[in-house]
Amino acid sequence: MKFKMAKNSLFAILLRSPWWISFCIVAVFALLSFALLPAAYVNFGVMGGFPFLVIGIMAARKQWRAPSATRVAEALAQVGALSWRDFSSQVEAIYTRQGYAVTRLNASAADFQIEKNGQTTLVSCKRWKAASHGVEVLRELATAKAANEAQHCVFLSLVPVSHTAQRFAAAQGVTLVSGHDLGRLLLENPKP
Repeated sequence: MKFKMAKNSLFAILLRSPWWISFCIVAVFALLSFALLPAAYVNFGVMGGFPFLVIGIMAARKQWRAPSATRVAEALAQVGALSWRDFSSQVEAIYTRQGYAVTRLNASAADFQIEKNGQTTLVSCKRWKAASHGVEVLRELATAKAANEAQHCVFLSLVPVSHTAQRFAAAQGVTLVSGHDLGRLLLENPKP
């Protein structure tokens, strides 16, 4: 069973924040416990910071393994210079290495259908180089998701979509992988 945390919960925000912020919260718990609590209760006050210590360790581990901003920018520049054929082959290889069965589609809304563990996902990445993306392309993808009875859909692009499109994607369950996230996807799944 997989635990799903609310996107804007305190712990989710701390997991996305620099690791040292959680460790500072632990230090504040400890200092306040020593300063404000009777000696018999200090240990209980300090234990209140334990969840933040765990979150700090998880964030540090995740951030330690994450590629640097420079490497991500280089990866995005390299992929931006690729032709559609080369980029699509790279995307197909990434999902194949992740254990998905990948089927190329000849449709305007989605470029790939990927399947794993009985879950079907439509992937749209043909417009990865476009300077801006609005709601229209995401609406097409969401419509194709419903028509193909897919459980998920993903939109890949070099630049983030507009704020309106981000809200639409959140409402329709479209996963956006753009900019920094796309660079990390490419770096974390290098060509063999």
